[in-house]
Amino acid sequence: MSDSASQGDCTPLSIAGLQQLIRRMYHEKDAARGIEGTFMWFTEEVGELASALRGGSKEEQALEFADVIAWLVTMANVAEIDLEAALMRKYGGGCPGCGRLDCVCPDAEKP
Repeated sequence: MSDSASQGDCTPLSIAGLQQLIRRMYHEKDAARGIEGTFMWFTEEVGELASALRGGSKEEQALEFADVIAWLVTMANVAEIDLEAALMRKYGGGCPGCGRLDCVCPDAEKP
């Protein structure tokens, strides 16, 4: 990692870039914790996001969204899943339900 990246460089991250960054920072600890332990941390962060959405400031909400994404990426790393490839496979061609970029699935259905 460059010095600027370690100092909070504002270069946008791709999904693959974020996954690599999280792997570089935490993978040894994450792999030792395992998927079950990592999932428990993830669910705790989802709970913190829920609390922030109910009454936190925009800054608190933003930080909790970031934590949830980071722990999701962590789980993907531990499970050896390429998130960018998985997302492209599932959503790259449009809605998985109707196949359109502007989803027309009924509201009652999960696309």
